[in-house]
Amino acid sequence: MNKKVYFASDAHLGSKMHADSVETERKLCRWLDFARQDAQTIYLLGDIFDFWFEYKTVVPRGFTRLLGKLSEITDSGVKVHFFIGNHDIWLTDYLQNECGLIIHREPFVTEISGKKFFIAHGDGLADKSISFRLLRRVFHSKFLRFLLAGVHPRWTVALAHAWSNKSRENGGVQDFLGEDKEYLIQFAKQEIARTPDIDYFVFGHRHILLDFPLNGKSRVINIGDWIQYFSYGVFD
Repeated sequence: MNKKVYFASDAHLGSKMHADSVETERKLCRWLDFARQDAQTIYLLGDIFDFWFEYKTVVPRGFTRLLGKLSEITDSGVKVHFFIGNHDIWLTDYLQNECGLIIHREPFVTEISGKKFFIAHGDGLADKSISFRLLRRVFHSKFLRFLLAGVHPRWTVALAHAWSNKSRENGGVQDFLGEDKEYLIQFAKQEIARTPDIDYFVFGHRHILLDFPLNGKSRVINIGDWIQYFSYGVFD
C-alpha cells in the first residue's frame, strides 16, 4: 500500500468558537484514526490548541483524548510533526517527550516522494500588520514567558481565552483577500524567487481553503480549519 502524508491545522481546541470543543476533539481523534491507516507522516500545522502553556511540572487541563491518540499513533511508528502556531506558542518539551511529536518552531522544508514542500503555520511570514508583528515579538519573548510562569494558571488561562475570543469578535479571521492582499501568497512569491524548486507551500493560520497556482510548477495550499470546514490536506 502506498503511504500518504496528511495535513491538518487550526482546531483551536478549548475555544468558545466551538459549540462543543470536546466533540470537536473527538472528531479530530476519529480523523487521526482514519489517517493512521495509510499515513507515512501526519503534519499538524499549528493552533491545534486555542491556548497552551507549559509550566515546568504542569500542563493545561483537558485534551486528554487528543494527547492519548497522538501518543498511540507515534507509538505505532507513524511520525507526527507539530508546528507551533500563534495560539500554542508556549510549549517546551512535553508534547515531544510524552507524546512523541516532532516539534517545529520555524518553517520546515522537506522532500516528499520527489516533491519539495515548504511547510509552516503561516503567522509572521510577510505579514505587514504592525500590531500583529509587535504582538508576535511580545509573545515570543522568553522574558515574558518567565514572568507568565510565575502567575497562577487561573489568571493566565482565563486571560488568554478572553484575548483570543476578543480577537475573533473583532474580525480576526477574514475570507480570501485576493492574490495581491494575501500575505502568504506574497511570501511564497518572494521565496520562489530565492528557491525556485519548491513545489508546494502548505500553510494553516488563515482558516481558508486555498489551492493557488503560482506558476507552472508551484502551488500555495491553505488547508482550512477544524472550526468551520473540518478540512485536511493529503498528499498521495
